[in-house]
Amino acid sequence: MLGLGAAGLAAAPYVQRGTETVLGAVSGKDPTGVTGLLPNGGGFRYYSVAASVPHRGPRDYALTVGGLVERPARHSLADLHAMPQRRMVRDVQCVTGWRVPGTPFEGVRLSHLLRQAGVREEATAVRFTCFDGIYSESLTLEQALRDDVLVALRMQDEPVGHQHGGPVRLYVAPMYFYKSAKWLSGIELTREVEPGYWEKRGYAVDGWVGRSNGRDDAPTAA
Repeated sequence: MLGLGAAGLAAAPYVQRGTETVLGAVSGKDPTGVTGLLPNGGGFRYYSVAASVPHRGPRDYALTVGGLVERPARHSLADLHAMPQRRMVRDVQCVTGWRVPGTPFEGVRLSHLLRQAGVREEATAVRFTCFDGIYSESLTLEQALRDDVLVALRMQDEPVGHQHGGPVRLYVAPMYFYKSAKWLSGIELTREVEPGYWEKRGYAVDGWVGRSNGRDDAPTAA
């Protein structure tokens, strides 16, 4: 029995990753959204507002930075990996109630990209667009400059997979996970906050965990 228990513990990470991969692949082709409601070993649920999302990789991925900036930019995946990286481990909290504790994320600070581009004085907010062609999000400039907001390249100590919004996603550690836009493709500096996909459907624009959306979850960051 001890041997079986040890074998189970050793196999668990592989089974978990396999389950996540299968559910991610199925959910990407599921127009009903039913698979997005299924839990898996990692505790994540899979959500997409698009019927399907194209895969992007090193050859065809690009992240643009534009709008009210002095130096508009277009970054390849290699460009982003060459920049200074920050790793953090925080809980992930969904506004629907589920939580995944101690999830590692690693990537480029959003503030680094914004400072490289040179934010113009009239800019007060940042809008994010995604290569699913539908999703969008926004932050105030003050929020975007926080040290715990990343353009994430790694999640759970692996490259961000397609089902988790890879190869590049936004990660806003102190806010509900809908603020962490998947399949990130565009960063635009704007004069004011433009409500994102879910904000237009009733979610809070300032989605602080435990301080918005009528929930009292424990904060994921200070």
